[in-house]
Amino acid sequence: MRAARMHGYNQPLVLEEVPTPDIGPDEVLVKVRAAGMCRTDVQLVDGYFRNYAAPSFPVTPGHEIAGEIVRVGSAAETGGHREGDQVVVVGGWGDGTCRHCHRGDTQICAHGAWPGFGPHGGYAEYVPVPAAYVIKVDTQYNLAPEQLAPLTDAGLTPYRGIKKLRDAGALGPGRVVGVMGAGALGTYAVQYAKLLGGGATVVAFARNPDKLEVARRLGADHVINIGGRSLDEVRAELREATGQDEIDAGIDCAGAEEMIQLGFGLLAIAGHYASVGLVGDRIDIPLFPLVAREYTYHGSFWGNYNDLSEVVALAEQGKVQHTVHTIRFEDVNDAIDRIRTGEIVGRAVIKY
Repeated sequence: MRAARMHGYNQPLVLEEVPTPDIGPDEVLVKVRAAGMCRTDVQLVDGYFRNYAAPSFPVTPGHEIAGEIVRVGSAAETGGHREGDQVVVVGGWGDGTCRHCHRGDTQICAHGAWPGFGPHGGYAEYVPVPAAYVIKVDTQYNLAPEQLAPLTDAGLTPYRGIKKLRDAGALGPGRVVGVMGAGALGTYAVQYAKLLGGGATVVAFARNPDKLEVARRLGADHVINIGGRSLDEVRAELREATGQDEIDAGIDCAGAEEMIQLGFGLLAIAGHYASVGLVGDRIDIPLFPLVAREYTYHGSFWGNYNDLSEVVALAEQGKVQHTVHTIRFEDVNDAIDRIRTGEIVGRAVIKY
């Protein structure tokens, strides 16, 4: 099979022929029909994660996977999995024994594994997957693989973050929720903020006018270009748009230090802020307002099986729109360069 693999940091991926992997009794073999290209993949190539979980090379990136089951292990077959099933792959594979796994949050298992961060990932034509981590998609809805693949991270991660804001009581009528960043995650976050926000006003903040226009098209009530503008200037435009110069809740889909500082600079008393983006590596926010104004800061990582099941159901019902740019397998390194510079609007997806 074809695979695009990392043989070291800060090097182009090597496009090569490798053996099609075998599967164990509790696994299925998925023929990858589409693989989303995440900024995390770029960070993997650039060495962002080397201090957190250094991999053994070669590594096949790609954790956003949609495809078709072509082989079923003997134990997996008893679970109802069949050849020909259209599926998406849940990203966080837990050890099944820790308290997080028992709660269903396998993506934060301390001893778990992730596709795309080891020998097998979506930048290859086939990937072995534990049968417990595939979700069958109903083919009657005619969802294309290139639409399904981004749902497993770009469409999943902000969903969990918005749910945390909702469950904390941060959303509702008369509230303003800020979506910080309008990249792939941000475009989905806007939609979930409208779907789950209970009538909250949704404002998208970003620097790229093309991305802001997509956010507006996907349901943002207002968009604000923050490029080259001070906090006071952003506050003034927010007041003009919504009648208030603060946000009651924010979901940060960028993760850049300056964006988080802006978000907390806009946050209202007793506001909630959820971080799901990972562009930067550190944050620097004033401590006194965090304490004295009783802010709540939510870390939110990826999503679990149930979260993704809900996202897929919303997509099947036509409640989630996609902004996808299909990429040929042969152009994967060029696409990585374009993602690194922020050039691509929406999600780049390798289509096999």
